[in-house]
Amino acid sequence: MILKFAYHCLYYSHMPSRNILKDNVPESYYHVYARGVSKRQIFLDSRDYAYLEKLFARYLSVNPTQSKEGLAYPHYHGVVDLLAYCLMGNHFHLLIYQKEQDMMSKLMRSILTSYSRYFNLRHKRSGPLFESRYKAARVDQKSYLQHISRYIHLNPRYWKRYQHSSLKFYRQAPPEWLTPASVLELFTSSEDYMTFLEDYEEHKAMLDEVKQSLVQL
Repeated sequence: MILKFAYHCLYYSHMPSRNILKDNVPESYYHVYARGVSKRQIFLDSRDYAYLEKLFARYLSVNPTQSKEGLAYPHYHGVVDLLAYCLMGNHFHLLIYQKEQDMMSKLMRSILTSYSRYFNLRHKRSGPLFESRYKAARVDQKSYLQHISRYIHLNPRYWKRYQHSSLKFYRQAPPEWLTPASVLELFTSSEDYMTFLEDYEEHKAMLDEVKQSLVQL
């Protein structure tokens, strides 16, 4: 299994590769990672977490939305799918399916720009909020989606009751801007998926490999 990072290529055997790649492929799955500048907090309270989820709805809902001034927001429903996410204190993870080339980049630009503007205004700060550009790893095999989604959902220590991830929507009807079906169809049921998440020993080996790759980014 190969994950191709925007600036690095990691081979999921034992040792990561140091090859440099730029990868932007249509009809592909991506593990996306964004972190606060200097590892600073990008979510300070529940209102901040809720606002980023609001941006998912703004850009990925079925129907386009408009600003208070009547200006249409960019609309990516039908060209980008969000399969899973987890929002942590100083970073977040997304699992995305890009149907058309460059659509993921446009979505991420919209989200990061809008959230930075909101955060700086609300918390009376200025300057960049995120560390350089986001990182994106292409998932070459659909069967590996289950492992990436597990890594994303197990980021929080108390992952079962964590409120700022998509896991809750894997056990109940998801909002229209989230499409977990591509992951869940790899399992017999949502309960089967939860059992998969609880398989700690198998997950730990993958977690160590993913952490090793993130150190290089």
